[in-house]
Amino acid sequence: MKFSALFVLASLASCSAFAPQAAFSTKMSSVTQLNMAYELKAEPEGGDEIEAIATMDGSRVKNMGATGDKDSDSGEDVYTFWLKAEADGAMIKGFRVQVEKDASKNANFPGFRKGQIPPYAQPQMTMFALQEGIIKTCEAAVEAYGLKAISGEAGSVEVHEDVKDICKGYKVGDNVEFTATFKAIVDPEKKQEEAVDVEAEEVAAEE
Repeated sequence: MKFSALFVLASLASCSAFAPQAAFSTKMSSVTQLNMAYELKAEPEGGDEIEAIATMDGSRVKNMGATGDKDSDSGEDVYTFWLKAEADGAMIKGFRVQVEKDASKNANFPGFRKGQIPPYAQPQMTMFALQEGIIKTCEAAVEAYGLKAISGEAGSVEVHEDVKDICKGYKVGDNVEFTATFKAIVDPEKKQEEAVDVEAEEVAAEE
């Protein structure tokens, strides 16, 4: 789930030629494009909706069931989760500003003075900022719903909307709604804390 837009763009900007390329570490599937807007992929049937243990506005998570695997680190059961969330526009804007600032330090495009970012590179920087915002939102959701990401390729997130489609009608500063699926475990520490809280509530009710 890790991704460094700053590193990728700085590397591109230092090249003598600019060739747009995919830099997102997660898997993406295409989505229908209608009048410069994108559509969210339909919510999957089934699954059990789970409650957040920390406030995360505009988000929903469903447990779609166990994968049959065990986490190599904790030995906990691995589950597949479906997520619907909204990446904060202010956060994305912050990434966009930082991406351009860092890239301009090493920018060296033919026909432009050193440090200047040409217009045709601007959409790529917006895409990087969107990608980073989506990843950070996924990480926040894992924490907010009492889950724990698993290491390695198995812990990657599949975002169902295509960032290229989102970028076509996107204005920097707007929130971005998306859906995704990922594999994770129920955080053992948070599960234990929840069990203690439930027990305390039961004792209080009896008293």
